[in-house]
Amino acid sequence: MDSASETARVHLKIAGRVEGVYFRASALQEAQSLGLTGWVMNGLDGSVEAIAEGARAKLEELIAWCRHGPPGARVSHVDVSWETPQHAFRSFTIKH
Repeated sequence: MDSASETARVHLKIAGRVEGVYFRASALQEAQSLGLTGWVMNGLDGSVEAIAEGARAKLEELIAWCRHGPPGARVSHVDVSWETPQHAFRSFTIKH
């Protein structure tokens, strides 16, 4: 199995103007279209946080999308932390 298709897990923290611009709903659609599992939620500090699992290449696509987000978002920074996959998710959801 090549590294692009092996299962991976990434923890993202997206900073900037990312609340009130449908970032979570758009990230949900993006992750689902990429076949990823995990969650996305608003952080207490105005950021958006996400954990996603799936093929590493698809996770890289999600990260690239998060760097600009939906129309109206102004992303200033994306923290990316690769983690060991836990296979704990069945779908991708918005966490409240």
